Amino acid sequence: MHKTFKKFAALLATLTLTLGLTACNDKETAKDNQTSTIAQLKQADKVRIGVFSDKPPFGFVDAQGKSQGFDVEIGKAIAKDLLGDESKAEFILVDAANRAEYLVSNKVDIILANFTVTPARQEVVDFANPYMKVALGVVSKDGSVITDLAQLKDKTLIVDKGTTADIYFSKKYPDVKLLKFEQNTETFEALRDGRGDALSNDNTFLFAWAKQNPGYTVGVKNFGDQDVIAPAVKKGDSELLNWLNEEIVKLSKDGFLKQAYQKTLAPVYGDSVSESDILVEYK
Repeated sequence: MHKTFKKFAALLATLTLTLGLTACNDKETAKDNQTSTIAQLKQADKVRIGVFSDKPPFGFVDAQGKSQGFDVEIGKAIAKDLLGDESKAEFILVDAANRAEYLVSNKVDIILANFTVTPARQEVVDFANPYMKVALGVVSKDGSVITDLAQLKDKTLIVDKGTTADIYFSKKYPDVKLLKFEQNTETFEALRDGRGDALSNDNTFLFAWAKQNPGYTVGVKNFGDQDVIAPAVKKGDSELLNWLNEEIVKLSKDGFLKQAYQKTLAPVYGDSVSESDILVEYK
């Protein structure tokens, strides 16, 4: 019985050692096979960036079918600094409700679709340094302009599904009926068609839209938290996140963000909004 026990102990020790070595080898193999995100992007020779198709002047598609806007300008700068050529940015069109999903499912590498940083979103994606400041606003038709949120009681408010406005009113104003759509084009069509009494979205977007659409006024210009907009990457992608953090600071310090503002936003806002109202600046 003593010999049997010794044989069993020896077999157990051998098995333990074998499993340990196998586990170590598996870890080393996984480590060897794992390529860094930035190396993968350089190998692919492109960076996939999620942007809006219907939110001018931040992200939209022009008559030639090309993506344009403030976020697109930043995306081009990222591609140039990362891969040496702005044309290596592949712009993927996203909706407000599916931005995080596109990162999680690896359909894009970076989201630059006017993505407001919120605690709930931070649980799903990682946000880099912000480049814009934003709050919420409400736009409505001239002649029945909403100037106070209390006026929305028992009225229909149009919002984009999954946006900051949707979350804000769902939690804090349950007596306001929300009419939700997937795309910005749908929400504004509903406002024009009279299917709602007002529309809520980022105030920076509403200022631009009202300026381009006579007959509508942003009666509630600023409410909710003063939030920020930032690029987002897949949760846990620390390498790309750290690179983007440095990139946003660089684009601010070297004046690129101001140049992009002058090119895409200033022609729309005019004197009604200033750079300092919009941009996050890094000294």
